[in-house]
Amino acid sequence: MKSDRKPVLCVVTSHPIKGVSGVPTGFFMAELTHPLKVLEDAGIPTVIASIRGGQPPIDGFDLSDPVNAWFWNETDFQHRLATTPPLSELNGADYSAVFFAGGHGTMWNYRDNPDAQRIIREVYESGGIVSAVCHGPAALVDAKLSNGEYLVKGKNLAAFTNKEEDEVQGTAVVPYLLETALREHGAHHHEAPNWSENVVTDGRLITGQNPASAHGVGVALADALYQTI
Repeated sequence: MKSDRKPVLCVVTSHPIKGVSGVPTGFFMAELTHPLKVLEDAGIPTVIASIRGGQPPIDGFDLSDPVNAWFWNETDFQHRLATTPPLSELNGADYSAVFFAGGHGTMWNYRDNPDAQRIIREVYESGGIVSAVCHGPAALVDAKLSNGEYLVKGKNLAAFTNKEEDEVQGTAVVPYLLETALREHGAHHHEAPNWSENVVTDGRLITGQNPASAHGVGVALADALYQTI
């Protein structure tokens, strides 16, 4: 890997509560750590950022997951999380790719965040890769390119499905259904059985359906970045 390779920007939510339910949430830990491990093992530099900056709320905190445990106990991951820059301070053209981790918190502050939309446009229009997993594609729903078209229009992708949302009893809690919203903006949503690994690559858009897809999104992203050397 070239030493001057632009880093991958890994974004997590800053939203801590599942709406009126009052149930704590945040970003789903393995959906960040598993792609991060793949990228960093491949020698690809990464930056972790959050919507508002500072310490993001964590959901799915599971140290029985060896990748989670390794990052938490053996690296500077805790410090990186505590000091995340906000998206408002970043320029998408500085990154080779942007990756949006999931977790239910994303459903309240990814879709309508102007900096997330700007970063997506800047990364994509500078030749970079846009990627997301599980609820992470919430950031893609309203993202538009400079020509005014939705980024997802006509694109093949995967995201947390309506059936999966129903199974976790989130349908009445989330502000909208992610699969439905993506379809409404022209996306070709590809669904696998609940909790099955499902990674879809369409040009410079790489997406995954659920937590089981996080590692695969990292692999697809690393492979795509190697091809652009």
